[in-house]
Amino acid sequence: MPDILEKRLIEELTTSVDPDVVSFADALAQSLPEAPLGIVFYGSTLRQLDPDGVLDFYIITESARGFTGNALIRLGNIVLPPNVRYAEHEVNGRIWRAKIATLSRAQFGARTSMGARDTTLWARFCQPVRLVWVRDASAADIILNLISQSVTTAACWAALLGPAKATAIDYWNALFLRTYAAELRVERKGRGRSLIEGKEERFSALLTLGWARARLQFSAQGRLLEPAVSSGLRKKAARRWAIVHRSGRPRNVARLLKAAFTFQNGASYLAWKIRRHTGHDMQLSSFESRHPILMLPVLLWRARQIKRG
Repeated sequence: MPDILEKRLIEELTTSVDPDVVSFADALAQSLPEAPLGIVFYGSTLRQLDPDGVLDFYIITESARGFTGNALIRLGNIVLPPNVRYAEHEVNGRIWRAKIATLSRAQFGARTSMGARDTTLWARFCQPVRLVWVRDASAADIILNLISQSVTTAACWAALLGPAKATAIDYWNALFLRTYAAELRVERKGRGRSLIEGKEERFSALLTLGWARARLQFSAQGRLLEPAVSSGLRKKAARRWAIVHRSGRPRNVARLLKAAFTFQNGASYLAWKIRRHTGHDMQLSSFESRHPILMLPVLLWRARQIKRG
């Protein structure tokens, strides 16, 4: 039986989205070497759908057998996940675009646990997501558990790192301030607050539901919450977070370097970005599309000339 947190998340995960987004996810699933467990839709285009923007999908596979690309690309997804690729899909005469990350079930589980040094996954999937494609009922249960674990991990870290007593939103704001600082992010200062704006009730509810799922006791006085976290546990958590913080940026830099060799369709993504911001079509040759790493100096030179023009 689903617990209260899972029941809340089931409603969120199954909230309908634009049918074209579902069509895109279905096309992705059909293109894989084996059916994934599911595909989740998240990020800024979920918060505000922009047909001219880039959708964000995460594909969750049963194992590494579901990874795409050549041997080097698949190895990259095993050693330093996730791999990210760019794809386009036409629905009813409109071209939709997406960045697609891929993780196996085991990788997702490890990176959303309390023991994970990487904050990027649980910090994203404690935010609203939609399950836009799922293999079957058992796969849906697996993904529900992974998303629930993300929320629970985020809620526990909020209690361990946050003030002794505060409102639920204060705990979330303090947490996102920490996670953004631990990552190599380009978003403006205060970005964490904007993630919560308009969804205060949702985040407030999930905080205490996450605590309950982790069996973390707390007291409430009006809007003020006080989790039962000892000073010793806070010190232990602070030492652990220092390791998380120190390792975050080097890990993300390593991912960026890896992406130079594993980001599939990267040339097409670069061409789209330039077209979106300048209106200029780079008109990639088939060779440039197939060999973006080899042609990267030429592509960057062309992009620079366009910018100057």
